[in-house]
Amino acid sequence: MIVESPARPEPAAKPVRSLDRVVIRFAGDSGDGMQLTGDRFTSETATFGNDLSTLPNFPAEIRAPAGTLPGVSSFQLHFADHDILTPGDAPDVLVAMNPAALKANLADLPRGAEIIVNTDEFTKRALAKVGWTADPLDDGTLTGYRVHPVALTTLTVEALKDSPLSRKDAERAKNMFALGLLSWMYHRPTEGTERFLRGKFAKKPAIAEANIAAFKAGWNYGETTESFAVSYQVAPAAKAFRQGRYRNISGNLALSLGLVAAARCSELPLFLGSYPITPASDILHELSKHKNFGVRTFQAEDEIAGIGAALGAAFGGALGVTTTSGPGVALKSETIGLAVSVELPLLIVDIQRGGPSTGLPTKTEQADLLQAMFGRNGEAPVPIVAPATPGECFSMAVEAARIALAYRTPVFLLSDGYLANGSEPWRVPELDELPDLRVEFATEPNREDGSFWPYLRDPETLARPWAVPGTPGLEHRVGGIEKQDGTGNISYDPANHDFMVRTRQAKIDGITVPDLAVDDPDGDAGLLVLGWGSTYGPIAAGVRQVRAAGGKVAQAHLRHLNPFPANLGEVLRRYDRVLVPEMNLGQLAMLLRARYLVDARPFTQVSGMPFKADQLAAVIESALSALSELSALSEMEAVDGH
Repeated sequence: MIVESPARPEPAAKPVRSLDRVVIRFAGDSGDGMQLTGDRFTSETATFGNDLSTLPNFPAEIRAPAGTLPGVSSFQLHFADHDILTPGDAPDVLVAMNPAALKANLADLPRGAEIIVNTDEFTKRALAKVGWTADPLDDGTLTGYRVHPVALTTLTVEALKDSPLSRKDAERAKNMFALGLLSWMYHRPTEGTERFLRGKFAKKPAIAEANIAAFKAGWNYGETTESFAVSYQVAPAAKAFRQGRYRNISGNLALSLGLVAAARCSELPLFLGSYPITPASDILHELSKHKNFGVRTFQAEDEIAGIGAALGAAFGGALGVTTTSGPGVALKSETIGLAVSVELPLLIVDIQRGGPSTGLPTKTEQADLLQAMFGRNGEAPVPIVAPATPGECFSMAVEAARIALAYRTPVFLLSDGYLANGSEPWRVPELDELPDLRVEFATEPNREDGSFWPYLRDPETLARPWAVPGTPGLEHRVGGIEKQDGTGNISYDPANHDFMVRTRQAKIDGITVPDLAVDDPDGDAGLLVLGWGSTYGPIAAGVRQVRAAGGKVAQAHLRHLNPFPANLGEVLRRYDRVLVPEMNLGQLAMLLRARYLVDARPFTQVSGMPFKADQLAAVIESALSALSELSALSEMEAVDGH
């Protein structure tokens, strides 16, 4: 791993305790800057060389009333000196900026956890807003926790008393005071944050210097106060990484860069037709910055216009992309069917969220699988891919483009809010690691009589030729009404319709995807845990726990959901029981049972939050116990029968 050596703070005078991992959660009002605070701590942690995983948690309201439970925003970070898979099940440290933040997160804290509270906000009025009649700092509510009362607001204002900012503006820097304190506690580098603040507020130097002063004051407070007796050191996780250049990356950013890479690898212009929707909007924001790479972004007036423009761009020879979430997919469904019919490459990126309808805009879910699989009229098959980690959003964007371009088909890419907003260290790929996605456009007639048939197919991929409008001699007509095989002329012939439907299905069924890899160390496990999408981290962490306790369990994870890997049926039949954890009501499990006639048993959750490793470990152990009992019963019956 190649990481520039960060400038290290001066060694703390207090004792330093070494830890192998820590989970920190910053929580406060949606105006307290918790996401920025978490982002900065994450960036410095990545620079330091720790492995990490994050879980931002946003309120759904644009601006809920200050100090209320619906307005609480949090950012959780898990970092370690070894490879980790999840943002952590429970915080070791909670930074609570007000009573609402404390109350909303207290149930998640294990006994013995550290709580840093901003005592300035614990007024009678603030306590009443969240239903507390007594101050939890004094009434025994926090017995069993290591509580650090810190007057964050007062200390911040005092640190900025010589600043030209008003008191109200000075108070807004209290998140930087908290960041400085936590940076001292865990020996995080500081120079990067100072550079960031000066860059962010380059046009407002007074605000930049005030935030830096508050940040340094927080650091110095940790160094000097008696409330914090020790600081902690979490060593870099060099052994967890392959050699290369790394950066911290979120799922939406990785997906955006993957789309740009796919366009460059295909030597096509990239066109994004999109309508803003949580949690997909960041892709539109990011791609709008990359005009220098031939990227064109179109913020449409609605979802239908967005995908219509993207399909039009594909018709014109571009790599067409549209981004959305579940409610937007519903609106785009007719145009997706049109893309299936005219057989043009189109990427539909669905960043899933809680539903139905508007549902839970800022929470995560995996409930759009059946919508992507079947959510169109008629027989309209569409390939589906799904990344497993934030970093994989890059490679799966490239893979989706490969399939779309090679087979002339729309492709669904299913991410979700957990992946989109979460982050992890990501190795920047070398250019020679990226695939060649270049395509050959039709440039001349394909019939002996000098005519051009738009549905004369490639015998291997069944893809039709891609003819850019305006190419001399290749004038052709495509549309949503059924077409005659080969010529593309409108056809109402029943036999032709049957043939075209089956041909389009055969094209999707014939897509080449990698075999499913199975992690079964001894090869004799009776239980397979199979997942897809963002459940990878919690499943893998749960499997690790069970194996560490002596349990034998296999794990596999699907990245291709339509078509399934060719060896999936054989893998499923190899195990006595298949457990399928999903953040829906069992959609993949239903598909597996229908397709392969296996006993795939779902374990489901639709809380808007990701699974926890301990939770899945308990479910896996229960399944192993059930298998053991069943095996013992079978042996007893065999003995009695004999």
